[in-house]
Formats: sequence, structure tokens, C-alpha cells
Amino acid sequence: MPGRRRAAVTAVDDVALHLQAGSFTALVGASGCGKSTLLQCIAGLDRPTSGTVRLLGTHTTALRPRDAARFRADHVGFIFQDDNLVSALSARDNVALPGRLRRRPLPRTAVDAALERLGLTGQARHLPHELSGGERQRVAIARVLASRPALVFADEPTAALDVAAGAEVLDWLVELSAMGTTVLMVTHDASAAARADEVLVMGAGRLMSEMPGGDADAVARAVLLTRGAGEAR
Repeated sequence: MPGRRRAAVTAVDDVALHLQAGSFTALVGASGCGKSTLLQCIAGLDRPTSGTVRLLGTHTTALRPRDAARFRADHVGFIFQDDNLVSALSARDNVALPGRLRRRPLPRTAVDAALERLGLTGQARHLPHELSGGERQRVAIARVLASRPALVFADEPTAALDVAAGAEVLDWLVELSAMGTTVLMVTHDASAAARADEVLVMGAGRLMSEMPGGDADAVARAVLLTRGAGEAR
């Protein structure tokens, strides 16, 4: 009704999380359980109302916005469901963008090597609208590969892709982890989550359970068990 205030909703509640350097961790749960909100708080894209986040020894929740943005530019890579490419830039320029943002341009050789590893040499001059969904996600991964951040946050990176393209994205997340990058992926897909080293299951804004990766059926069962926890928040 007009004039009535909406009740406050706690999206993430009492979560304690530690990620090992070089690990690939999946955060899985039903829609609305708080997993994307948690990732955004960890990554510094949203500020929690309480609690702290420490990344690479830095208390990031205490940073001023400009310093937080600089920290992300220096140390963090992102892979989103919608690829988050700049529509006016070519694939090559999108890959090179993180270096421009932190005013330390990436070597052209590093950019081209990343495009080559992702099978995109022939598409280097293409604009995003000239690429398929799978190719755009590969550009996003090449951007991460070229800049070599210590941390990568991936929010539903396979949700908009077909099975083959999604599997390829997951292969590259595994590869990034093997190269020493710490990867945290949010997904609602049990099969995708099972590709990670460790799976954290969320429900109602809380971490409900954790398990090793590798068993998609076990992940799916764990997610089903959270449905009675009132995850609609």
C-alpha cells in the first residue's frame, strides 16, 4: 500500500568463508538463496551492512570506493552471465581493457596470446555483436587470462550458453585454477558446480553444507535439502 515501508530482507546472514589460494570453489543453491549477493559482497561490488571481507590480506570492506575500485582493477577478474563486454570495442580491445583501466597497458603479445589460446585469433577485430554467445564468453575469459588476476569471480558464467559452450567455459575455469588463480563461481547448475574442487551449498542466505566436487548428483541432492529453509529472500 502507498506510504507503507517494505520490510527489510537479510539476503546473506552469518556466513564465514575461507578460500584457499589457487582453489576453484562453486557456490550453488536455488534461485533467491543469496549466492549472487554473497559473491558481490566478497568481490566488492556491493557493501555488506555488517561483517568484513579480507582479500589477499587486505580488509576490502574498509576501503574507500576509489581504493576499492583500484584493488579490483589490480587483483580481480570477473566473468558474468552476460559477458560484460564493451559493445563499441573489438574483441582484442576488450581483452586489453583491464590494463587500460589500471593505466598499465597489457603487452600486445599477451593480449594476442590469450586470444589465440581461446581460439579467437580470427575474431580479434570483431565487435561483440558479431560474436556468438560462446565466443563472447571466451573473450571474457581471454581478458582474465591476459591480465592474470589473483582472484576470479564468476557469476552464472554458463547460464546463457548451450551445453558445449558451457563445458568449454568450465574447462577454462579449471585451467585458471591450475595456473594458480583463485576462482569462486556462483551457479544454480549442479553439474557445473561439480567441476569445482569444493562445493558450498547455500539456502536462505546461509551456507548449509559443503562437499568436494566431482559428484553432480550429490550436489543436486544437497540443493534439494535447502528448499525447506525458506530461501526466497
